[in-house]
Amino acid sequence: MSWTERACGIGDEAAPDLPGQIALHRELGIGAIELRTIDGLGLHELSPAALSEAAKLVADAGLTVPVVDTPIGNWSRTVGDDFDAELAVLAGSAAAAHVLGAPWLRVMSYPNDGRPQSDWAAESLRRLAALTREAERLDVLLLHENCQGWAGQGPRETLRLLEYVDSPALRLVFDIGNGLAYGYEPVAYLAEVLPWVDHVHIKDGHLTPEGPVFTLPGDGSIDIPACLRLLETTCYQGFYSLEPHVAHIPHLSTTATPEALAAGYRSCAAAFRRVWSETVAELSGPAARFSAAEAAFEGGVR
Repeated sequence: MSWTERACGIGDEAAPDLPGQIALHRELGIGAIELRTIDGLGLHELSPAALSEAAKLVADAGLTVPVVDTPIGNWSRTVGDDFDAELAVLAGSAAAAHVLGAPWLRVMSYPNDGRPQSDWAAESLRRLAALTREAERLDVLLLHENCQGWAGQGPRETLRLLEYVDSPALRLVFDIGNGLAYGYEPVAYLAEVLPWVDHVHIKDGHLTPEGPVFTLPGDGSIDIPACLRLLETTCYQGFYSLEPHVAHIPHLSTTATPEALAAGYRSCAAAFRRVWSETVAELSGPAARFSAAEAAFEGGVR
């Protein structure tokens, strides 16, 4: 597969509106788009007519939607929030995924609300098990992200979640850069959970006294090439989805002008493509499927 067949991106990191998200992905030669918000609304908040129009725009552009990013269990929730409301978001997100042809819904496992660790774990596990059972009924698959929430603290918690739920309807999205915020080394984490990883987010950055500062891929402290080598040499076949956080950081309610969003996204795509090409050029075996032209790519977007 070529880089364009493996590349994906979270649309609202490129533009707030769907036509803008689509246009930039087409410009960059990225064939898949991960949808989180459209004009500030989650996919579960869109009307049936708006969803139908979104699906038509995506299909007419020749893009696929592998993942719908939901707010279930994320930084805007706590483990004590109304669970019936979460089930309603799941139902709405599943309906959106079916219209868009997306197999996966991204979820997290609930930030704590001050309860003891054991109680936090028990309620997070209970919720993810119930959500997964409902996902099975709704004919969608859940991808848990190593981010906010109990099971995102480290590989031990992630593996405990997978063992507890014990369902093929729960798999993982691994964000290479999230360890900056949550205090773990990404390659070691990835090595532990690799068999369950079906999707990967790409970001980079470094720690400052004030917290993580995100950068273009290759400019930060994250060893993205090591993660790519681990994934590619174990025959990972999924997407690499850009989540730059250089101009749009939802959990901080930080965003930029549409022009700055687009510029940052272009730069991120070019930077990751350079890292990708240099890394796969070093590999043998699984990397042999990549063309010499892709491996030799050094500049920005063609």
